[in-house]
Amino acid sequence: MTTRIATRTATVFAALLALAACETVEGAGQDIENAGQAIEGEARETQSQM
Repeated sequence: MTTRIATRTATVFAALLALAACETVEGAGQDIENAGQAIEGEARETQSQM
């Protein structure tokens, strides 16, 4: 019985870590996308001033 509880606890913990990692990667992807859009906007502004 103790082994089953330990196995279930470890499985739930691993699932929660995986879920948290997915959210972190998604957030990082959005941050990188926003930075790229900001750089693109600045590049267009600079090009229009030339």
